[in-house]
Amino acid sequence: MNNSRICRLMSLVFVLLCGLQAANGQKLKTEEIIAKHLEAMGGAETLKSVTTRIFGGTVISTFKTPALARFGGRAVLASDGRKNLMAMVFDQTNYPQEKIGFDGSDVSASYIRPGIRSDLSEFLLAHRAIIKQGVWGGALSQAWPLLNAIEYKVKVESAGTKKIDDRMVYQLKFYPIGTDLRVTMFFDAETFHHVRTEYNRSIEGQMGRTPETSASTGETRYKLVEDFSDFRKEGGLTLPHAYKIYFETAGRSGSYKAEWAITLSEFQFNQRIDPTVFDVDDKRSKSN
Repeated sequence: MNNSRICRLMSLVFVLLCGLQAANGQKLKTEEIIAKHLEAMGGAETLKSVTTRIFGGTVISTFKTPALARFGGRAVLASDGRKNLMAMVFDQTNYPQEKIGFDGSDVSASYIRPGIRSDLSEFLLAHRAIIKQGVWGGALSQAWPLLNAIEYKVKVESAGTKKIDDRMVYQLKFYPIGTDLRVTMFFDAETFHHVRTEYNRSIEGQMGRTPETSASTGETRYKLVEDFSDFRKEGGLTLPHAYKIYFETAGRSGSYKAEWAITLSEFQFNQRIDPTVFDVDDKRSKSN
């Protein structure tokens, strides 16, 4: 065997070995993914030094179906331990606000008109476990369950890798207590930043007395997605400055699609937060 053939053979073996090492490197355990994620956020010492968070910015709300609308407003995210608040306020008569809060005891949501909540709020109230358990809001929230997975008795498991927009990500299946939502968290394979959470649920239609009536009560699908991007340091933590919420429902009664794109520019840490701000259920709106 001449030298050129030996060199080609060695090169082929080297490429195969590198590919094998890369594949093995992708098989990280659940606890390894979480550890690398926390380190990417700022590390244990920095994370422990933060007790509360108040983030502010702008939001653009876009409704795609059943009617098209687009307008801007202000957004605030606040968290103190397990307590959590997301608030968006708009200068719109038919859609003045979108608020969801957890005061440490129960989840509450605002009204857009007397006695009427938005589709997003109704969905979150119906699946309040993801808010109580800190999944909602991702790593932007002090309530993020991966900050203390042992104390919060978090049940997660690795689900391999996939590509999102040509970017390789690790998947963690999260199993919230008290809801049948399918929850998947996604982490950038290079940076280990939390870049997405997906929530999915399908409800089978009930059987009718005839095939015709059964067909009219077909499956209803729900999909909620939180996307996080534009990671930069604030107060020692590396956090997303862009936060997008996408909500979609589809069923026999029609479809609904909307998104909220939040750009965060104001960051405060370790400020005292009045506990009452986490209860957003305006009693007056219900009684009017």
